[in-house]
Amino acid sequence: MFNQAKRIREKYIRDEMWPSIFCTGCGIGNVLNYTLRAVDGVGLDIDRTVFCSGIGCSSRLPGYIDADGLHTTHGRAIAFATGVKVYAPELTVVVFTGDGDMAGIGGNHFIHAARRNVDMTVICINNFNYGMTGGQVSPTTPTDDLSATTPYGNLEQPFDLCRLAIGAGAPFVARWTMGYPYETIAAVESALRTKGFAFVEILAPCPTGYGKNNDLRDAGASWEWYKQNTITRIDLAGLDPEQRAANRKIVIGTLWQQDKPEYVERWQGLVDRLQAENEPAK
Repeated sequence: MFNQAKRIREKYIRDEMWPSIFCTGCGIGNVLNYTLRAVDGVGLDIDRTVFCSGIGCSSRLPGYIDADGLHTTHGRAIAFATGVKVYAPELTVVVFTGDGDMAGIGGNHFIHAARRNVDMTVICINNFNYGMTGGQVSPTTPTDDLSATTPYGNLEQPFDLCRLAIGAGAPFVARWTMGYPYETIAAVESALRTKGFAFVEILAPCPTGYGKNNDLRDAGASWEWYKQNTITRIDLAGLDPEQRAANRKIVIGTLWQQDKPEYVERWQGLVDRLQAENEPAK
């Protein structure tokens, strides 16, 4: 295991980026680890892979990877990634984003890229708050939980990002937590192999933002919270109908998978057809 970790680091990580900027107990470093193991597992050509991100702690990840990357404006990572894919369809495009970056200011880019089924893998690191800018409430902060901008409790209902992705038409949707490393790696591998818009949500602790405000700053307490408040899709299916209906835990696992026509291929097909129709007769 140590030799594999050393090989992954030497193959994919920029040495000058260490030590990382992430807080002790933050889950974003785990996400980088899981993603690179998945990239290695499917044998991606790193020189033909582009990593895009917006603004936030999670959006710093492309800078750690020794590959081409775009660190874009707030909420616009998926829009930039769409441009990359349309211009250079042969490239693999991976987006790192956060719940605030993607579901807040970037919400429309998210749902419309899923609707169009643009070929990219979107990895959303959901830590239930805007962690980089002080722990403000985000579109996924649980109801009644505290944040820097909801000191008396969040009154709003949070987005279920996976349901949003499924409803928008994404052909692959999965959600995992830090406590399922091998399952998360496998989910990212499946996403990378998907022809179309693949969405993987990873629930990750933010001890200095969400954790500080909700008595989850201790790493052990945070991991226990995820254990007590999530249930795998398989375990949920094993409950009786009444128990399933009463479930209020976050469902994790591969939640949706189907084959759908991919946008860039259809667009290229249209271009080719129009060009053929307009070629002068010989």
